Amino acid sequence: MSPDIVMSIGQNTLQVIGILTGIVLLPALAVGLIIAMFQAATQINEMTLTFIPKLVVVGLVLMFAGHWMLQLLMNFSLDLIESIPELIL
Repeated sequence: MSPDIVMSIGQNTLQVIGILTGIVLLPALAVGLIIAMFQAATQINEMTLTFIPKLVVVGLVLMFAGHWMLQLLMNFSLDLIESIPELIL
């Protein structure tokens, strides 16, 4: 197995991880930012105010995109497992 193949597998792994985490984290970040702006405008300094909306958004994202995310992860895993014989040579 050459270093180029290892780098390619690592790059593909990081791309899949970035896609899967970005889909969940970016909406939560956006909701947190909107609530933080609301808190700054109204001077409400409650630290737990952002928890429930973020939790709801993450749940909704997982509910709507979970199937696609699981399919992406399964395809990546199957491709990696199927390429094992080629990697050994």
